[in-house]
Amino acid sequence: MSADDALRLFDGMPPGSEDESAPLMSATDRIGALPDHILHHLLSFLPAQAAVRTCVLARRWRHLWRSTTGLRIVGLDDEEPVQVQDLRKFMDHLLVLRERTDLDTVQIKFDLFNQDDEPYVNLWTRFAVICKVQVLTLRIHDELEYLDLDDLPLVSRHLRTLNLHGVSLRKTFVDFASCTALANLKIDDCFINFNKISSCSLKHLSITSCQSDLDCRVRISAPGLVSLELEDFIGITPLLEDMASLEAACVDLSVECKDVCLNYGSGVFCGANDNTCKNCVPGSDDCSSDCVLLGGISSAKHLKLISDTGKFIFTRDLKHCPTFSKLKTLLLNKYWCVAPDLDPLSCILTNSPVLEKLTLELFPKGQNPKLEIKGSYCCMERPSAISEHLDIVEVKCDVIDEIIRKVLKFLCALNIRFSFE
Repeated sequence: MSADDALRLFDGMPPGSEDESAPLMSATDRIGALPDHILHHLLSFLPAQAAVRTCVLARRWRHLWRSTTGLRIVGLDDEEPVQVQDLRKFMDHLLVLRERTDLDTVQIKFDLFNQDDEPYVNLWTRFAVICKVQVLTLRIHDELEYLDLDDLPLVSRHLRTLNLHGVSLRKTFVDFASCTALANLKIDDCFINFNKISSCSLKHLSITSCQSDLDCRVRISAPGLVSLELEDFIGITPLLEDMASLEAACVDLSVECKDVCLNYGSGVFCGANDNTCKNCVPGSDDCSSDCVLLGGISSAKHLKLISDTGKFIFTRDLKHCPTFSKLKTLLLNKYWCVAPDLDPLSCILTNSPVLEKLTLELFPKGQNPKLEIKGSYCCMERPSAISEHLDIVEVKCDVIDEIIRKVLKFLCALNIRFSFE
C-alpha cells in the first residue's frame, strides 16, 4: 500500500475508532507493545511516507504516525528518488490529518526541484515552525539553482538549531530577533542576499561555500558566539563584529574571495606598498572598522586562519592588529609566510601574549604534508617579542624550499630549535 493510499484509508477516521480490516497486534510484536511516546520517537526516524504506511500494520499502529516527534520530508521513498512535486498531494493530506503535537526535528531534503515547488517547501517550513520545531534542516541539492525562501521572518521561541543548504536567503528571513533560543546556525552552499545577520542567542555559527553578489560586506553580529566557521565565501568577505565570548574560529579565504590586491599580479606582495593599491588601504571600502575579520575574533582561544595568496584582508587587518589576549593555539597557512620580511607572521605572534602552540601548514591545500618539523625552545633567555608560554611549534611542508628555510631561520632567531620527523 502506498503512503497516499494509507492516508486516504484513514482520512476522517478519528483516533480510537474501530477498523475491522486492520489486524490485531500480534502477541510477539514486542515493538508494538512499547509505550506510545517511544513509538512516536522511533517513527520520527523514518521518511514521512514510510511512517504513514505503518498504520496498516495493526490497530495498535493505526494513528501513531499522526503524533511523531519528528518529520522527515525527503526525496527518497524505498530508496527511490522522489521530487518535491511527487510529494505535494501526499503532504497536503499529511498536514491536514496530523495531530498538532510539537515537533522536535524536521528535515526537508531533496536533490531536485523546480520553481513551482518553492511555495510548497516554504509552506512545509512554516508548518514546522508552527509545530514548535527545535531542530530544522532544509537541504536542497540542485547544481543549477537555489531554492528561494520567502522573505518572512522566522518567529519561534523554540527553534534551537537551523541547518540550511542550497537555498537563497533574503533579509527578513535571517532576522532572528524572534528566535530567542536559536543557538546553532549552519548555512552551507547558499546564496546570501542580505547585508546583515544578527543574533544575540547564537552560540555556534558555520557559513561555508556560500556566495553573494552584493557590493557591500555582510555584517555578522553575534556577541554570544562560542564557535565560528567561515570558509570558502564567494564574494566580498563578511565583516565580523565583536564576539567577546568566542572560543574557537576557523576563517578560510579561498580563491573565490573578491578581496584581491591589485598589485599582486605584478609581483608586489599584498599591502607591501601603502596607498599604491586602493583595495589594500583601510577605509577604501564600505568597512567603517579598522579590521574586517581580526577585530571580531580577537577574543578567541583557538584560531585557524587560512587565505589564498593575493587576498588582502588579513594583511590589511594587521595594520591595525588587535591583541589576541586569550589565544592559545594558532594555525596558519603559507599566506602568512610569503612576505619577504615575514611581517604578517611576526605581527600576529607579537600580538599573541599567551600563545602556547603554533602550527604552520606550508603545503598545498587538500594534500597531506610529506615532512613535519617540530620545534621547542632551548634554555636560552626567551625573547620578549613573543609569548613566554609558546612551547610547541609545528612546521608542516612538502619540501625544504626557500620559503621554508626563511621561516625556520626566522623562528630560530626566536630561540626555537627544530627536529625533523
